[in-house]
Amino acid sequence: MRDVTHDVPALHRRSFLKYTGALGAAAAVSASLSACSSGPESTNDTGGGGDGANRTLTAVIGYGNDGSWDPTQTASAFCMAANNHIYEGLLDTDPISREPYAALATEVPKDPSGTSWKFALRTGARFHDGEPVTADDVVFVFERILDPDTQTLAKGFFASWLKEVRKIDARNVELVLKFPFPDGLSRLTLAKIMPRHVFSKPGAWDDAIKGKAIGSGPYRQTAHHPKSNTTFEAFDGYNGPRKPAFRKMNWLTIVDAAPRVAKISGSSAGAQIADNIPYANIGQLEGGGLTVAGGAGMNNLFLMFNTKHKPFDDVRVRQALHYAIDTGKMVEVALKGHGKPSSSFLDESNPSYRRAKTVYDYDPDKAKALLRAAGVKGLSIEILAVNVSWIVDCLPTIKASWDAIGVRTTLSPQETTAVFTKMDQKQDYQVVAAASNPNQFGLDADLIMHYNYGPENLWMQYTRWAGDPVAKALFKDMDRATREPDTAKKKAMVQDYIDVVAEQAVLYPVVHNELMTAWDPKRLSGIRAQPYPGINLLQAKWA
Repeated sequence: MRDVTHDVPALHRRSFLKYTGALGAAAAVSASLSACSSGPESTNDTGGGGDGANRTLTAVIGYGNDGSWDPTQTASAFCMAANNHIYEGLLDTDPISREPYAALATEVPKDPSGTSWKFALRTGARFHDGEPVTADDVVFVFERILDPDTQTLAKGFFASWLKEVRKIDARNVELVLKFPFPDGLSRLTLAKIMPRHVFSKPGAWDDAIKGKAIGSGPYRQTAHHPKSNTTFEAFDGYNGPRKPAFRKMNWLTIVDAAPRVAKISGSSAGAQIADNIPYANIGQLEGGGLTVAGGAGMNNLFLMFNTKHKPFDDVRVRQALHYAIDTGKMVEVALKGHGKPSSSFLDESNPSYRRAKTVYDYDPDKAKALLRAAGVKGLSIEILAVNVSWIVDCLPTIKASWDAIGVRTTLSPQETTAVFTKMDQKQDYQVVAAASNPNQFGLDADLIMHYNYGPENLWMQYTRWAGDPVAKALFKDMDRATREPDTAKKKAMVQDYIDVVAEQAVLYPVVHNELMTAWDPKRLSGIRAQPYPGINLLQAKWA
């Protein structure tokens, strides 16, 4: 999984990536720590059993728990999912619809199109150490996010539209916007409110990175074992809208597919729910009485070209290589039908989706014609790819497709950290194949597109494309769309600039696929499969 912000200066990239849990790395949001080990089995089983209402819910997460736990920094799948149970924003969002609801705040602003949002904090809200939540805590977190000298992932989600956060009194705050930005309401869940008295101390942010988590949410963290498991307990002092249904929870990190599936399988299953289920195991788990459901969203395999390495500076070459891929075969063989060829940068379920003007339907003849027009003959390509299992399954289709149009193709799958260390070191490369899923942060297209594109964006530094005249015009169009107050006009502007992104094919998805979650319906109810990594148990309960 790629843990990046939109504006990390080159000087800070290495430390930033360390903090976000993807040192030198980043396949994408869907697989940030795919190379982590699952830890010793004896430690994985800690957390206690119990019975009746006190029994422990055991979950298996297919991503590492040793990324950053700092809510302002992390894009780690495990840590973000856990933080949603430990912390609250002023507003939080439904995990599927992403509609905002009042969390620490008492209500959602009635006028989302205003440039001032005032929030009263929930009476009696307390942190897990017993101290009350105050306006000072809210201001503390937002000042960190907006600090021009502090590089955080959250900064890229707020700095463009949020001017400042003011304390009115001990229980009331005001958010002052630079311009009307209704989409900002749902982004408030990305600003988890943390206790100032804890995290303002020297070294406390480093402690947060390593796993220290104290929030006001329904569950408090009780133990944290990197590369093994994290445990939680219901917070008796919680008086908010999402009451804890489980007395205790034990979340295991098991990155390898086989032991993860085994942990939830059979009559002696050691867990009740698991995410990141391989497509090949769906039938087996369903046959064993489990429910397996998919969430379709932004999860995708993308190609990223080095536009300073000829001939990939030529848009016709990039387009040719996309047209050449037999995406139908990829969906059928590698994804077992659980995906769709991309028809836009956005997936088809996104509220801002529109079929792009340039869609790379399988057309090898068009691909060969584009290469001829570009004067390219005898092209040889090494695909530098992350070794995420489903990406590796897709690579043979790309190789066969490119070989078929006369492009000699070599596959070079490597650990995520190795791939993006090369990117950070500005080593030469031709094409990268990796995975991404910005849906962890939300559904709004402005957020998704700025996560991937922008003049100071780390991804654009990897592609060496930001200085291109087309790129400069694109970035201006994106900024204008951000500031457009009319919802319909903004949506059209976003769709129009996505057409440019599609045509240029510098960093562009090949397929969007489903993420699968499995659970025992005899034990759990209220589970909904997410279209992004992790689980959300805030509305689940024992069956």
